[in-house]
Amino acid sequence: MNEIQLAVPVFYPMAGALLTYLIGRKSKEGRNYFADFVVITEFLMLLYGAVRLQGTTNILEGVCGMGLSFAMDGFRGIYGVVAAFMWMMTIVFSREYFGHYRNRNRYYLFQLVTLGATIGVFLSADLYTTFIFFEIMSFTSYVWVAQDERKESLRAAQTYLAVAVIGGLVLLMGLFLLYTSVGTLEIGALFEACRNFPDKRMLYIAGGCMLFGFGAKAGAFPLHIWLPKAHPVAPAPASALLSGILTKAGVYGILIISCYMFYGDEKWGSLILALGVVTMFGGAVLAVFSVDLKRTLACSSMSQIGFILVGTGMQCLLGAENGLAVHGTFLHMMNHSLIKLVLFMAAGVVFMNIHQLDLNEIRGFGRGKPFLNAAFLMGALGIGGIPLWNGYISKTLLHESIVEYSGAPVFVFVEWMFLISGGLTVAYMLKLYISLFWEKNRD
Repeated sequence: MNEIQLAVPVFYPMAGALLTYLIGRKSKEGRNYFADFVVITEFLMLLYGAVRLQGTTNILEGVCGMGLSFAMDGFRGIYGVVAAFMWMMTIVFSREYFGHYRNRNRYYLFQLVTLGATIGVFLSADLYTTFIFFEIMSFTSYVWVAQDERKESLRAAQTYLAVAVIGGLVLLMGLFLLYTSVGTLEIGALFEACRNFPDKRMLYIAGGCMLFGFGAKAGAFPLHIWLPKAHPVAPAPASALLSGILTKAGVYGILIISCYMFYGDEKWGSLILALGVVTMFGGAVLAVFSVDLKRTLACSSMSQIGFILVGTGMQCLLGAENGLAVHGTFLHMMNHSLIKLVLFMAAGVVFMNIHQLDLNEIRGFGRGKPFLNAAFLMGALGIGGIPLWNGYISKTLLHESIVEYSGAPVFVFVEWMFLISGGLTVAYMLKLYISLFWEKNRD
C-alpha cells in the first residue's frame, strides 16, 4: 500500500466517476448522494495526506510507458486540499443547480474524472506525469463547457478544445526537447540538470514551448481567448473550477519552469513579468467594459492570473532574495481560487433563479437577500485587495517584491501598472456589487 498511497487520491475519484454514472442510470437521488460521498472522502483523504505524508514519493513503474511519479510536499499538499475542497463545494451545490438540466449523469462522470486528473497534476513528481494528467484534465473539462449543448456553448467549447489541443502539442514538443537536452523530466532534478547544461538556447526553446502549453490553460495573454467565451456558457459550478483550479494547473507548470529550469535567470524572469503585466492589465480592462456577470468574473480571472505571473517573474529576477515574491505568489493563488469559488457560486444563484447574466437584466436581484449580499461582498472585498481581507495581504507582498527589486527604471512603470490594475479590480467589482444589490430593476 505504501507504494501507491499517493496514487489513491488520483484514481479514486476516477473509479467513483464510473460508479456514479452507473448508479445514476438507476437512481438520480442515489447518484447525487454517492457523488457527494466521493468528493467528501477525497477531501478527507488529501487532508490526511497533506498532514501525514509530507516528503513521500511514489512511483508506479511501467504505467504509461515511462511510469507515473507522485510526491507530497507543502505546495502539492495544500493545493491538493484546496482543489478537493472546491470540488466538494461545487458538487454539493450542483444538486440544486442542475435540478432541471439534462445530461446530469454525463456531467457528474466528467466532473469526477477531471478531479482525479487535476489532483494528478498537482501531485506529479515529474513532467511526464504532469503532461499525462494535464491532457486528461483538458479533454474531460471540455464537456463542462458544452454541457447544455446550445450553439454558443458548442462554439465556446470548440475554442476551449482548440486552445487545449494546440497548447498540449506544443507542450509535448517542449518536453521532448528538454528530455533530449538534459536527460531527465524529474522536477526535483531539473535545477541541477539545467544549471549545468551549456546550451542555454535549447533550454529557452524548450521552456518557450512549455510556457505556451501551460500558459494556454492558465489563461495568460495572448492565449486567454477561451476564458471570456467559456465562462458565460458553462454551468456556474464548472466555471468556479475552471477559474479557480484549472487555471492554477497551468500556473503550476509555469512555476516549475521558472523556479527549477530558469531560477535566477533575468531574461526568463523579464519575459514572465512582461506577460504578467499585459495579462493583469488587459484582463482588468476587459472586465471593466463587460456587461455580463460571468464574463466579467472570467476577465477578472485573467487579470488575477496576471498578478500571479508578475510574482512568478519577480521570483526569477530576485533569485535568492525572492521570499516576498514566493509568499505573495502562492498566497494569491490560494486567495484567487477560494474567492472565485464564492463569486461564481453567487453568480450561479443568480442564474438558476432568473436565467439571465446581463447586468441590465439582473440588476437589483440581490436586494433583500442579506446572505447572498454578505457572501458576494466578502469575495468582492477580498479580490479587490481591501485592507483586512485576504487579497490585501497577497497583493501587498507582490507589490513589495516589485519595490524590492532595484533593476531598470522600467520597474517604475511595472509598479504603476500593478497599482492601476488593482484600482480597476475595485472598479469592476464595485460595478457588479452596485448592479446586483443597490440598483432597482424595472420589474
